[in-house]
Amino acid sequence: MAFMPPSLQAVLNQSPSSAVLLALIIVPSLVGLFKLPNLIEQNLFRPHWLIPRREFHTLVTSAFLHADLPHLLFNAFTFWAFAFQLERAIGTTKFLLLYVFGLAASDAATWFKHRANPGYRSLGASGAIGAVLFAAILYFPAMSLFILPIPVPIPAPLFAVGYLAYSAWASRQARGRINHDAHLAGALAGLFFVLLADPQVALRAVQAWLP
Repeated sequence: MAFMPPSLQAVLNQSPSSAVLLALIIVPSLVGLFKLPNLIEQNLFRPHWLIPRREFHTLVTSAFLHADLPHLLFNAFTFWAFAFQLERAIGTTKFLLLYVFGLAASDAATWFKHRANPGYRSLGASGAIGAVLFAAILYFPAMSLFILPIPVPIPAPLFAVGYLAYSAWASRQARGRINHDAHLAGALAGLFFVLLADPQVALRAVQAWLP
């Protein structure tokens, strides 16, 4: 099944939260990157300082800002490619629960790993988007998508593996504010969410991948 962009009617009627979330991912990030850099600095997630400085708002606000344009484009494309179709399939309420669960899981994992590091800080919707991606490949195990300039469709599971491989590599290289560690936590959260909410979906996906 090749990915097809949703129609405007589908976006408005069947994927409203995906449209709103995509706008919230893109617009504040562009404003912070090109107009108001203080917006980014004021909303960085700093695990070490979360409780002492009561920066609890950054658990959410940091997920709607990005450290640079490639980071934003990477996350926005991944969300666009999988979120709209997933919301249409599982409904808006369940989709929002998945998104929040992925965000919470990535925040918790980031806090636990970096809570003793006063200099660590991060941005990005990577955890929540990772949850969406990995839930989607369970619901649509035969899904594929096109990424220019690659001339052939890429199976969604292969894209997901590449997504995690890139995240693991980037996490080791990272010196900036991108929370690559959140990708793994979000991916696991997405898988766990589907196992809890729709265990038969996970079983069908495994059966579809077996020879």
